[in-house]
Amino acid sequence: MRLTSRVAPVALAVAALLFGVLPAQAQARPGRVPDRVTVGDRTFITDGQGRALQWRGFNLSDKSSRGADAFADIHESDLADMSARGFNLARLAFFWDDLEPTSGHYDRGYLAKMRRILDWAERYDIKVILDAHQDVYGPHFGSRGVPDWATRDEGLPFTPIPDDWFSQYFEPSVQTAFDHLYTDSDLRSAHARMWMTVASALGRHPALLGYDLMNEPFAKFLEGEDLPAAAARFEATELTELWNRLARAIRLVDRTSWVFVEPTVIVGLGVPTRMGRIDDPHAGYAPHFYETAMETGADYDPNGTFIPAYEAAISDYPTRNRMPVIVGEWGGNPYVPHGSQFVTDMTASLDRFSSGWTWWQWCRGGGYCFLDQTGAVKPGARLLVQPYARAVAGDPLGFAYAPVTRTYTLTFRTRDDAVGATQIIVPKEAYPSGYRVDVRGDRASWDSHGQTVSVRTRAGAGARYEVTISPR
Repeated sequence: MRLTSRVAPVALAVAALLFGVLPAQAQARPGRVPDRVTVGDRTFITDGQGRALQWRGFNLSDKSSRGADAFADIHESDLADMSARGFNLARLAFFWDDLEPTSGHYDRGYLAKMRRILDWAERYDIKVILDAHQDVYGPHFGSRGVPDWATRDEGLPFTPIPDDWFSQYFEPSVQTAFDHLYTDSDLRSAHARMWMTVASALGRHPALLGYDLMNEPFAKFLEGEDLPAAAARFEATELTELWNRLARAIRLVDRTSWVFVEPTVIVGLGVPTRMGRIDDPHAGYAPHFYETAMETGADYDPNGTFIPAYEAAISDYPTRNRMPVIVGEWGGNPYVPHGSQFVTDMTASLDRFSSGWTWWQWCRGGGYCFLDQTGAVKPGARLLVQPYARAVAGDPLGFAYAPVTRTYTLTFRTRDDAVGATQIIVPKEAYPSGYRVDVRGDRASWDSHGQTVSVRTRAGAGARYEVTISPR
């Protein structure tokens, strides 16, 4: 079945948005949206009790199934197993070419399948970020993402490079298609209308955390530009405008969910983003964090400079704009000799600059899959299952996990506007023989239920506490 009843009013709203008929305040009014709290250089999303939230989870993606079989490789058991290991976030990839295979005609069945996955997530206490995924633009170039009808390559040739798929982004035909998506008024309108349709259908779902507006955006190079120069120009101009335009479109139908924006992949080379301000009070930053050498098949180098260079590059933009950081994708081959050290170093880094992450990806098989073909966790990926503070009733001042001793430490300071218990996820797989809890600070108590340790404090605002969890 096709969803056509919303097209006319949505199209009118998009037209009003694009031509500036609606005032900016009406476009972006957030309504009852979860607030945020900034602690030092880092910003956290907060819940209705004012608690600072942290996120751990996986990408869910099925790129091979289409049409009636869309999402066939994603099952309720996947959400159940994620939750059983203590994870609380899923980044669900969907594809515009599946949602709107013909211009103006939306597949109702596709939206229903997305809603079913959200229903499963709610059942297992997992939040979801909907990721408008694209790889090498879309099906016109043998991939997934932007529909064929929204692809304008000006007849330029395209040469598939199956052994190096990312290099296909540098094909002039692919870059030209991206340029038309950003500059042609009808495609700009269609892009906004697509997001309004998704937000209108799914925006009120209790499992929804927000929207990742487009996976790994790319751009056309101008004559004489190299990758850093092209990325800097694009991020400062077209990309900033794109994110603001799509966010305003979503706010016409959904004022309560977060919107997450990405820089270009140049940040993976340690180059700071040049994106401008996103004029939405509930915008988050969702960069990706891939080790470049490992992406080409190399082992992880524990003595390399990749992680410190990335941290230096990634932190300035969200700090200046007080945006929560949830790393939308990171990962690597868990079978390389230094795979365990890679996970140890990366999770420690993520604890230093972000409030959450989703590994690429939750699946069974080779590559970056978390599970092997039998459904067992791969040895190099086991360290992803570790304790973390899902909700902090105050300001998180520091948190870290030491895999060698399996010791987790959280330091926080209470606030008047943060109530309830601090909740720390303690996965059974990390502590199969049990654990000990030590809480330092006045008038504190703790209890445990399942995989959650709850710490309650009664000393008033400004009190400092340190919680340590270690093996029994």
